[in-house]
Amino acid sequence: MNHTKKVDEFMSKLEHPLKAELEAVRSIIVNANPKIEEDIKWGGPSFFYKEELATFNPRIKNYVALIFHKGELINVKSDFLEQASKGKVYAKFYSMDQATANKELIEKMVNAWIELMDK
Repeated sequence: MNHTKKVDEFMSKLEHPLKAELEAVRSIIVNANPKIEEDIKWGGPSFFYKEELATFNPRIKNYVALIFHKGELINVKSDFLEQASKGKVYAKFYSMDQATANKELIEKMVNAWIELMDK
C-alpha cells in the first residue's frame, strides 16, 4: 500500500513552500520497497514497516524535514544525514536538487530498515 488515500488527501490540502520537494521525497520512500506503508501520524506523512521508520514535519517551512525515528539503528552513513537526540537522524531537503541527489541514500535507508526489521 504505497500511496494511501489518506496521505494523498493530506498532501492535496498541504500548504508548504517546498511541497513539490516533499512529494518527491515521499515518492522515493514509498517506491524504494513495496513493504513500506504510509499514514498520517504526528501531523505529517509517516512511513513504517513493522515499526515507525520516518515522518515528515510539515510545520517546518524553510526545508523539508524528514525524521528517521531510530535512524542510529540503520547502518547508513552520509554527511547529508544529521544525528539528533534519542537515536533520531534528520534529513533536510532545501531544494529539488537535494531531493534528487539523495534518492539513493533515502532508498538505502528504507531498505536497510526493512532488512533490520526482517531479522
